[in-house]
Amino acid sequence: MAGVSTMFVVLAALCWGLSGGIGGMLVAEGWDPTVVSFYRGAIGLVFVLIWLGLRQRRSGLTKVRVWLWSIIAGLGVAGNFTFYFISISEGSIAVAATLMYCAPVFVYLISFALKLEEPNAGKWISIIMVMVGIVMLTRIYNIDAGGVTMVGIATGLLSGLSYALFIFGFKYAGPYGSPQAILVIAFAVLTGILVVLGDTAQIAGVPRSHSWPLFAILGLIGGGLSFILYIVGLRNTAPAVASVVAMIEPVTASLFGVVVFQERLAGLQIFGMILILITVTGLSVSSRIQKIWWRRKRIKPLIRNIV
Repeated sequence: MAGVSTMFVVLAALCWGLSGGIGGMLVAEGWDPTVVSFYRGAIGLVFVLIWLGLRQRRSGLTKVRVWLWSIIAGLGVAGNFTFYFISISEGSIAVAATLMYCAPVFVYLISFALKLEEPNAGKWISIIMVMVGIVMLTRIYNIDAGGVTMVGIATGLLSGLSYALFIFGFKYAGPYGSPQAILVIAFAVLTGILVVLGDTAQIAGVPRSHSWPLFAILGLIGGGLSFILYIVGLRNTAPAVASVVAMIEPVTASLFGVVVFQERLAGLQIFGMILILITVTGLSVSSRIQKIWWRRKRIKPLIRNIV
C-alpha cells in the first residue's frame, strides 16, 4: 500500500512539472498568464467538486475556520499559479520552477517570524545556501547573461512565497474540514480572483481557440488530477519520502524547457539549481524527521507511566 501511495505522489509531482511546461507553451502563444492560471484553477475546481460530492461526509463546510483558512489557501494558490507563469514568460521554465521550489524556505522564515519554529544554525546555513544557489541560478550579478529579467526573478520567488501561503492555509484548515472541502473553497477563491484580474476577452475566447486542448490538459493534470493524487498519496507515504519525491516537479519542468523550448543553462546555473534542490529537500526531510523524533520522545514517557 505504501508503494502505491508513493507512486501517487510521484505522479502528482510529475503532473505539476508538466503543467509548468504546458503553461509555458500557452504563454508563448500569447495567452496572458492570469488567463492560463484561471483555466488551470477553474478546471481543477470541477474535479475537486466531483471529489467532494463523492466524499461529502464531515466536509466541515459549515465551520468558519475552514472557510477562513481555505480562503487564505486560495489566495496562495492563485498567486502561486499566476506568478509562476509570469516568471516563465520573463525567463525560463527551469529558473521559474526552481525558484518556486524554494517555498519551504519561505515557510521556515514565516514560522520563525510567528515563533512557530525554533531557528538554529543548521536551518540558517541551509537558507543561506539556498540564497547562494538563487544568485548562481538567476545570475543576478549579470542579469543580461542569463536571459532572466528582474521581473522573472521577483515573480519566481513570489510564486514560492504564495505556495508557502497555500501550505499554511491548507495546514491550519485541515483539523476543521476535509481536504476536498478545503480545495473546493481554495479553487473557488482562485477562480473568482482571476476572472476579475484576467483579460475578459481572452477568457471568453479560449473555448473557440485552437489552444483549448492545451488548456484542458493543463487543468486536468495541473489543477485537478495532481492535487487529488497528491493528497491521496500522502495518506500512506512518509513525509520525508514525499519531500524527496517533490524534486521531480522542478526537474520535470526543467527537462520540458530543454526538450521543447531548447532552453540552456550555464554550468554555474546548473550548479545553483542542484544546490537549491538538494538543500531545500534536505531541509524538508530533516525538519520532518526531527518532528517525528520529538513526538516519539514525548510519547515514550507516557507509555512508561501507563505501563
